[in-house]
Amino acid sequence: MKGGPRYHVKPRRHRQGRTDYRKRLKLLKSKKIRLVVRKSIKHTRVQFVKYDETGDRVLVQAFTKDLVKNYGWGYSTATTPAAYLTGLLAGKKAKDNNISDVILDIGRNKPTKGSKLFAVLKGVLDAGVNCPHDPDMLPSLDRITGKHLKPELKSTVTDIKNKILGG
Repeated sequence: MKGGPRYHVKPRRHRQGRTDYRKRLKLLKSKKIRLVVRKSIKHTRVQFVKYDETGDRVLVQAFTKDLVKNYGWGYSTATTPAAYLTGLLAGKKAKDNNISDVILDIGRNKPTKGSKLFAVLKGVLDAGVNCPHDPDMLPSLDRITGKHLKPELKSTVTDIKNKILGG
């Protein structure tokens, strides 16, 4: 049993393993807008979040469901190309809202070379938003265009990319 006069109960989100407060504090000290990337088994969510004392404010967001609903994406939303296009869409929206410099926040996910998290970052960078990063961590062009999944996926990714950037 834990207890006693010097026992300190950790914050709820720390106990649940959802928030690393030391890492969050480092990101907040930069005073930059955070590019928050969260992934689930089927979807990826991209948000541009600004710190506020009363609570974080989401300035812009994009979700992989937006690709299906607005751009005719007919493949799985759990793939690297879907994550890249979601990042591109979020980056375009951020650019339209005059957001130019951000810092990447991947939360409790481990940074793995070529992962979906970095595919999102590549999409944001291609939209014209600056973010400090290691170029070696970004996925290859073959992974982004979906060549490893289906050969016809490359043309679909290119078409949707042109729709996002052009329209």
